[in-house]
Amino acid sequence: MRVALVTETFLPDVNGVAHSVVRAAEHLLRRGHSPLVIAPQPPPSVRDVPVNVPYPVVRIPSFPMPGYPQIRLGLPTPAMTATLRAHGTDLVHLASPYVLGAWGLAAARSLKLPTVAVYQTDVAAYARAYRVKMTVGTAWRWIRTVHNAADRTLVPSTKSAAALHAHGVERIYLWRRGVDDVQFHPSRRSAAIRRALAPNGEILVGFVGRLAVEKQIDLLADVSRLPGVRLVIVGDGPAAPALRKALPDAVFLGVRRGLQLARIYASLDIFAHTGPYETFGQAVQEAMASGLPVVAPNAGGPVDLVDDGRTGYLVRPFESDGFTSAVRELAASSLLRAQFGAAGRVAIEGRSWQAVGDELIGHYEAVASGVRAEALAA
Repeated sequence: MRVALVTETFLPDVNGVAHSVVRAAEHLLRRGHSPLVIAPQPPPSVRDVPVNVPYPVVRIPSFPMPGYPQIRLGLPTPAMTATLRAHGTDLVHLASPYVLGAWGLAAARSLKLPTVAVYQTDVAAYARAYRVKMTVGTAWRWIRTVHNAADRTLVPSTKSAAALHAHGVERIYLWRRGVDDVQFHPSRRSAAIRRALAPNGEILVGFVGRLAVEKQIDLLADVSRLPGVRLVIVGDGPAAPALRKALPDAVFLGVRRGLQLARIYASLDIFAHTGPYETFGQAVQEAMASGLPVVAPNAGGPVDLVDDGRTGYLVRPFESDGFTSAVRELAASSLLRAQFGAAGRVAIEGRSWQAVGDELIGHYEAVASGVRAEALAA
């Protein structure tokens, strides 16, 4: 099968959408299929950064998103249809479609190609967080229009499914994300990293992700001031300067990847994820694979991932007190941390990228053959 993956973001961007597209394309290649990625041109500052992937990538002219210039919005272009035709595309995968994905959908329909849309970004929440001119209602109307034009919409969590159902999106199916349970593993724990980050034996509490307004990382300010606790922030983004001021006691490590990131995860004691708008929560799953107890908001994707009181704690979103109390309790008990961490590691078993990749191919085959499998109930 020749699959075109049209995505709003791709390497060298570091985010959940880009990562899942990379994983999907890699799996397609391993299974003997022919993937093609169509993505916006990255910003000039990283345009020359090599992207070494074993499949073709076509870049579309783009412009910076107002209020968040690190995100590029693809421009409409007739090259989309020509690219799909030249590739001999059999099916179009729309990764978090909004701007470029809408053009990809139009091109696919003009060529009478089947389409699978993957909902991964709460665009309505972004509109609210960044106070862009688009209203939340307008955002949802556009989401409904785009996804209902696709043959099938895949969602990563039950909360995402409920939100889409509530706003009139049809033909919704659950497709969770995978995790590399070999790379992210408790055995990666590093004494050297712990000596560097916790020279006095501090309890290390970590956040991993984009440093952006909607992630609400500033809710960890009180956590960073707990006695005997060291807050570690991994990632970068537009909110980094403000967060360095708001969290002067935290350690900021910037973007880390690969085994280095895996060692940092495993060397932490507690993982704290504050973002209330996650459609899934890949960093939460990587932390669980690394054997960490997780503190996350009782909202969005983490609700499906964190078993409250067993693998971590789900706390009230948008409020700092719950995060602080949960971290304080976990910091005080090495036994509780060990129990939650071990349970989290067990919970992610069976969620390999190979397993979810085969599940994705199953969705492709069903759509391509016109199979009408039962969708998630509203």
